[in-house]
Amino acid sequence: MIRSLVLAAFLILLNPSEGISQQTKESFTLAMVQMKVVGGDRQVNLEHAAEMIRQAAGEGARFILLPEAMDLGWTDPSALTDAEPVPDGKTASFLAEMAKRFGVYICSGLIEKDGESVYNAAVIMNPEGKLILLHRKINELDIGHPYYALGDRLNVCQTEFGTIGLMICADASTGDRVIPKALAYMGADVILSPSSWAVPADHDNQKDPYGSMWREAYAPVARDFRVWIASCSNVGWMTGGPWKGWKGIGCSMVVAPGGEVVLAAPYGEAADTILYVHITPEPRPGQGTTWWNYWERNKSD
Repeated sequence: MIRSLVLAAFLILLNPSEGISQQTKESFTLAMVQMKVVGGDRQVNLEHAAEMIRQAAGEGARFILLPEAMDLGWTDPSALTDAEPVPDGKTASFLAEMAKRFGVYICSGLIEKDGESVYNAAVIMNPEGKLILLHRKINELDIGHPYYALGDRLNVCQTEFGTIGLMICADASTGDRVIPKALAYMGADVILSPSSWAVPADHDNQKDPYGSMWREAYAPVARDFRVWIASCSNVGWMTGGPWKGWKGIGCSMVVAPGGEVVLAAPYGEAADTILYVHITPEPRPGQGTTWWNYWERNKSD
């Protein structure tokens, strides 16, 4: 726990202007776009994402969350040849255009090329089509290392809906939940997590229901720091890479500040859908104070 608090305090000291805020926070509708992702086929994935973004915006969503590696699929070998830069690559430009066209915030995973490095990344675009946050996954599974370099920093961004933190999938399952805790210490009211949850083809969800590890990762942080955590996964068969033949099964979820799961999306490789949740960011203990107050309040965790 001490290591977690030291990291969180250090991050806030590095970034005080992005830290604890008392700004007015509006309620909003978050759309969880649990979409089918086809490995290696950017064009098909962007076309499908466009359809679902259009639908979500039409239903009144102000923030739209899409899965991890939405454009190429997680650990698909195409990452090594088809990754593109942010914000000027095809995927990032597409997301910016969609955000501006529909006047919404969009958060999505994508595969980023920066120099000679490829990253499993995620972005947030604002309603003006401007990139306001870029995150590169830090806690990548070992099987992802041949494809992706690792990120080396965390950040948050300010919106009229409060402070938004960003992580990707397994970032949440680090020891002692250090990454979501650090985002909470940095003042996040809502933490968004594009994800890619997959299981072997013969997985029986009746005998072994999916999702407990994520509830265990999210709920304590949501409860202790009074933050919302929303994680959106893709669906569909994985057609390349180390998990070829596995299936993305959705199960996207939203955890409220009390630690309860308030949205649990359907399971299955065909569970392509959009779900909506109304989010009201709430004042958290310590807002408007210093990180030391957080330390005192949580040092016994």
